[in-house]
Amino acid sequence: MSLNYELNAKIFKALSDPKRLKIIDMLSCGEKCACDILEYFEFTQPTLSHHMKVLMDCELINCRKDGLWSNYSLNTNNCNKLVLFLINIITDTDNCICKEKN
Repeated sequence: MSLNYELNAKIFKALSDPKRLKIIDMLSCGEKCACDILEYFEFTQPTLSHHMKVLMDCELINCRKDGLWSNYSLNTNNCNKLVLFLINIITDTDNCICKEKN
């Protein structure tokens, strides 16, 4: 299995912001409108848009437009891939990078 360290480092960097972690946690309960997410924060809509763009660029969340409204949901497939990547790099397996030289 090929591990994409660069892509996953970008994702971990995006998740290093506590506000983005909170957004991911909120979306784990299901799809949310931007206005509903914004109620949990003390920042402006443009700031929320920035955070959502960062998460969308990493493909951790999806955006569905409904007229003027933006509805966000987790991209569970890519979230699961991230979890598997983390498990893989912290677990001693037969395909561990240290064993590639042998």
